[in-house]
Amino acid sequence: MMKKPDPARYRLAADNRKARFNYEIKETLEAGIALQGTEIKSLRGGKATIGESYAGPMGEELFLFNAYIPEYLEANRFNHEVRRPRKLLLHRREINKLMGAVQREGMALIPLKVYFNDRGRAKVELGLGKGKKLHDKRETEKTRDWNRDKARIMKSGA
Repeated sequence: MMKKPDPARYRLAADNRKARFNYEIKETLEAGIALQGTEIKSLRGGKATIGESYAGPMGEELFLFNAYIPEYLEANRFNHEVRRPRKLLLHRREINKLMGAVQREGMALIPLKVYFNDRGRAKVELGLGKGKKLHDKRETEKTRDWNRDKARIMKSGA
């Protein structure tokens, strides 16, 4: 498992906030992403969405599918496709491990964040996990509500 990026040292470009609610994330890792120039410029604007995107194998590589990076308005005819599959940059050993988990164990690769690291490189934080059932989601919501109520009671009582 790779170390988690320090939030003070990176700039968020897109966030998948529903991922941890819909999936039980077992492991996270950081991957590079192969982008065109207009995609980088558009990402820096911060209008990208990865809410309905996922990562998966295509041949021997891993790709990020259905991630929306809007067109860069200043790039006239040399613009990019907004929802094209984008190659994820990982070591071969990591790719094999993730592909095995996805194919054998029925796990999903979910993009959690797209951000720029301290060197200005675009990175994707991927989560390896299983989809939650409806009762698991209800349980998550129940504990979140209870923690919120508990904090409110402690604050008013003190």
